[in-house]
Amino acid sequence: MNSATGNLANKIKTSLGRRRFLQASAAAGGGLMINFSWGVAPTGAGDAAAGMVPDQPFELNAYLLIASSGEITAMVPNPEFGQNLITSMPMILAEELDADWQSITAKQANYDARAYERQFTGGSQSIRRAWQSLRMAGASARHMLIQAAAQQWQVPAGEIIAKNSTLTHTKSDKQSSYGAMAAAASQMPTPDEVSLKDKSSFELIGKSRHNQEGQKIVTGQPLFGIDYQAEGMKIAMIEHPPAFGQTVESANLDEIKKMPGIVDAFIFESISPEQQKNYFDTNAFPRLIAIVGEKTWQVMKAKKALKPQWKNLPSRTETMNVFGREVSVTTPGGLENTTDHRKKMDRALASKLDTLREDGDVKSAFDSAETVIERTYHAPYLAHNTLEPMNFFAQINGDGVHVAGPLQAPVFIQDTLASRLSIAKEKVHIEFTRMGGGFGRRAYSHYLVEAAVIAKQVKAPVKLIYSREDDMTMGIYRPSYTVRIKAALDKDKKLVAYQVKGVGLSEHCVHENRFPAGAVDNYLAEAKAIDSNITTGAFRAPRSNFMASAEQSFLDELAEAAGVDPIDFRLALLDRAKNNPVGDNNDYDPARYAGVLKLVREKSGWDAMPGTTHKGVAAYFCHNSYAAQVITVKQGEGEPKVDKVYSALDCGIVVNKDSAINMVEGAVIDGIGNALFGEMTFTDGVPDKKNFDRYRIIRINEIPDNIDVHFVENSIDPTGLGEPPFPPVFPALANALYQLLGERQYLQPYAKRHQAS
Repeated sequence: MNSATGNLANKIKTSLGRRRFLQASAAAGGGLMINFSWGVAPTGAGDAAAGMVPDQPFELNAYLLIASSGEITAMVPNPEFGQNLITSMPMILAEELDADWQSITAKQANYDARAYERQFTGGSQSIRRAWQSLRMAGASARHMLIQAAAQQWQVPAGEIIAKNSTLTHTKSDKQSSYGAMAAAASQMPTPDEVSLKDKSSFELIGKSRHNQEGQKIVTGQPLFGIDYQAEGMKIAMIEHPPAFGQTVESANLDEIKKMPGIVDAFIFESISPEQQKNYFDTNAFPRLIAIVGEKTWQVMKAKKALKPQWKNLPSRTETMNVFGREVSVTTPGGLENTTDHRKKMDRALASKLDTLREDGDVKSAFDSAETVIERTYHAPYLAHNTLEPMNFFAQINGDGVHVAGPLQAPVFIQDTLASRLSIAKEKVHIEFTRMGGGFGRRAYSHYLVEAAVIAKQVKAPVKLIYSREDDMTMGIYRPSYTVRIKAALDKDKKLVAYQVKGVGLSEHCVHENRFPAGAVDNYLAEAKAIDSNITTGAFRAPRSNFMASAEQSFLDELAEAAGVDPIDFRLALLDRAKNNPVGDNNDYDPARYAGVLKLVREKSGWDAMPGTTHKGVAAYFCHNSYAAQVITVKQGEGEPKVDKVYSALDCGIVVNKDSAINMVEGAVIDGIGNALFGEMTFTDGVPDKKNFDRYRIIRINEIPDNIDVHFVENSIDPTGLGEPPFPPVFPALANALYQLLGERQYLQPYAKRHQAS
């Protein structure tokens, strides 16, 4: 053991190639990868300087500020979405810093591509992508503190122990707090490499720590974008066409401007027609009506008095920048209907699809099979229904703009905003607030651009607020999908062929290299996306949230046809994929996949459940993690009710146990609600549901009586957790409902067909 730093396992370089850590190479999508902005203390730094400015924080890197008082501020680079990054990320920093947790205060950083890597909350990647950077930041600060103490005390650095925010040299009986040494440490050179702890010696990571902002949330302190206030701020709202496929033609704007409290009303383009959009600029209604006033109620009254005229849009094709690739995107004209969507997808399934993967001879295997089973699954559009409707603050400051609010992906909107306002990219200052829900919706930040364009027009600071109806009827929805799966069993009831065909609006959901690919000799995956003018995008566990449902429901039916327990059926396939895999492009680890199935089997008591228990199981891999769910159901009053849920996750090292359990519980409830009730339909382009009086969500009396969460314990670096527990909830519920009702679930939402008359 190294007495200076505890049990340290490996050294990690703080430079990349020929460039210092301070000048790391550019990250994909903009910004600098794992860059630390090493700070400089005031002139005359050292103990004396620290004494002169007791509250002065000394920035040891962009993630950590240590005040001479001993308070440590941990900067959280990623936007907080409710997954408790505000606690988990500081835990990683504090672990490597060997800091006293009670001295840590978390603070949300603003967008700064020079200082932080990937300030994007999405894809369940926040902890995974920041893991090494955060550990490096904490270890680097610890190293600099030790070096400063060694220099001041004239002792070998290797003899100094850093622990609980205290530096100790036992031989000379010298001791200093981190705070007292912070000024001197800030003048130490950046290390070329630092030692990271052995994972077995973690003291914070893997434990539970309360949410750093928990008390602020429950006491109603202003943390969210909707709370944002600024001097002279006006309130803005927008009106969009009632139907997808329409745009604004005119409105009675002069009348609106004369209403009490109204500052201005005008038609505007959020994104100019000549601008090239990127993937996250998706927006069905770039041409909108803005109403700006002094107070929210005045603006709402004016909005009700609007008499707009709309016109239908023709089909159009534009070139979009999709992560550096130019992609041609066609948006059809016309007013679309849900009934037509189903017909389009059925026709597409019967047509020639794109072949994504083909193993063996699928046709011959089906021709010679003993049993062939084919099933079709359908999923509707889903609305995000954010608890906090879309909102953003914007203020034009000379040749720049300051915006503040809830968003997931600032790196993808900064260029768009700069281009729209004709200002330098560096003049766009983005401030993060907490996000009140969204799971993908807030990555599409057109509402931010709308706020800025409105602020520029009225020459005043503006907070744009969407109504619930705006939020639910403007997109961006989970796409509607149809998947057809066909399988062949031989005379011994072994799976010998598997074919999956998927279509969707405006994307398909087939992952060609995921299970059961690699476990079947003859395998074919085909898919096709169908153009639509209804805007769609990321929804919790994009594409996986339905593909898991179709695949795992179908595997359950195959297990029944083979006369095999559903878990045993899956484990046998995973054993094949592990020991004798088909192909070399399989993107999952069969052993880890099997691990969550075995864990959920054990924790649920699957094998010991009475025959009268209506149970279902499902497992899925996405976002680098593995999840399995066992659900039991019973007949409730009028409709089936979920009784118990057992969850097993393999997401590598769990940083904060409480937060991880909370995320899984939330995913389970979210999944059950969407599976039973979630559905958005359209009539002539108009969303049929505009508020919660018609868009059904799960109610508190419908949540499971018990959600039992377990994690596979290993030393694998953290992977995703926000999304992986979500997809297998749908099929586990479908399989349990089959046990209760005696019929398979091929159409979502499930409750729509099982409500008592």
